[in-house]
Amino acid sequence: MADSKKRSDCPVSCSLEIWGDKWSLLIVRDLMFTKQCTYGDFLKSDEKIATNILAARLKSLEEVGIIERTEHPDSKRKMSYKLTTKGVDMVPILFEIIAWADKYSTIPKEQKTLLKKYKKDKEAFIKTSIKELK
Repeated sequence: MADSKKRSDCPVSCSLEIWGDKWSLLIVRDLMFTKQCTYGDFLKSDEKIATNILAARLKSLEEVGIIERTEHPDSKRKMSYKLTTKGVDMVPILFEIIAWADKYSTIPKEQKTLLKKYKKDKEAFIKTSIKELK
């Protein structure tokens, strides 16, 4: 994001300008847990993202360097998306959101299992997750 677009110098505000809407975080979530996805895979998520919103968010996340688009290994007609290093660095953010959600609501069993591993040794979990996502 160019400095001229910043609304303020607040780091929270600047970060939210890049990834702070629901759909962007859900795209990052899907890429984090499935490692890479196609446009069609995102459309199949439970949240039912509209095609115009999905296209806009993918473009935006690619422009700011959180995701990258590559040719799909099985089909030249499809594109595959994956997290960049900048995107992978969001692992702790998403797990802190999951930890907060676990405290105040019910989360799926598989995420609860991952969360236990995360809470046991955050630093090791993050390092391992980042290594696996690269």
